[in-house]
Amino acid sequence: MAGSCVGESDGLTFWVAEQKDYDDVMSISVQIYGGNDYLPHRYASWMTEPDRVVILGRRDGKLVALESGLIVDEGCTVVVEGLRVCPSERGRGVAGVIQRFADQYIQQLYPSVRTKRQTKADDPSAGPTQTLSKFTELGRRAALSFIGEADSFEGFISHLRNKLHSTTGSEPGVSVTQMVLIEDEQQLKNILLDPELPSRVQLPGGAIIQDWQPLQPIKGNLEILARRNLTWLADKPERPAFLSFYTPPYPIPYKGGSLRFNIDMFGTDLVSAKRALAGHFEKVSERREVKGRVMVHVYLNKSLWEGVREFCEGHTGVRRCREYWEQLFLERGM
Repeated sequence: MAGSCVGESDGLTFWVAEQKDYDDVMSISVQIYGGNDYLPHRYASWMTEPDRVVILGRRDGKLVALESGLIVDEGCTVVVEGLRVCPSERGRGVAGVIQRFADQYIQQLYPSVRTKRQTKADDPSAGPTQTLSKFTELGRRAALSFIGEADSFEGFISHLRNKLHSTTGSEPGVSVTQMVLIEDEQQLKNILLDPELPSRVQLPGGAIIQDWQPLQPIKGNLEILARRNLTWLADKPERPAFLSFYTPPYPIPYKGGSLRFNIDMFGTDLVSAKRALAGHFEKVSERREVKGRVMVHVYLNKSLWEGVREFCEGHTGVRRCREYWEQLFLERGM
């Protein structure tokens, strides 16, 4: 079907996206997510990712909208991502039109899909959350955002280590991160498929949210997580009470070109959160995965936000760049 029109509605025609559409997609993506847009980096991989559908909406041949869905949870759920509408069409109902078509098209391709899930950002200071129509909120996490130059990371890591030494009482020569690097595939599988994991680490809505993508900890999703090339840290090698990972940093358009470094944390122990944060910064620096300007987003249990914020204060090279905000996890039936 690629390269051909797959439907039309309300003056729009719909097409399966191809690599050749990249420039058009970028033209409607200016200033999406305040420069934090992941799609310029991920578009090419989306074109070949298994069980992903990317739909384009055109009016009179001009691209005006995009919507994508990834089939997860062993075929039962679609995670919708990437929705965008060109500036000249915003406020005219175009988003709703492409969403309705994408829902129908995905159900034709994957009849087993019964649930639609998505994540969205929320600023509590702006007033009551406007939950999307027909969606149920399954969970939410706090988000802590920093910005800094990669050259400052070594000093920032030393700053974190010193704070950990002073709060844990360990000797300067002793490792303070004390987190377990989970590299063995079977070990990770045992952790993720443990039926008690969701309650033990308080997974929001029972899902592992990886860089805004909610996945149930079930066998069918392990391959999706594996291809993300994540770095996992836990407080212990078996039955952890705190689990975290980072996604390899990737380029974003922010201020003409930056890197985005996302850390996802699950659990409620503040000391473990501090150790995990320091551990992830150590790993990404050891591997030389960052350079230039880096935007860091840490997603964590709301009870940890203030403690981790205080832990990171006091170093000028890496500074907080946004007030408290949250990540919402939403669901609705198809």
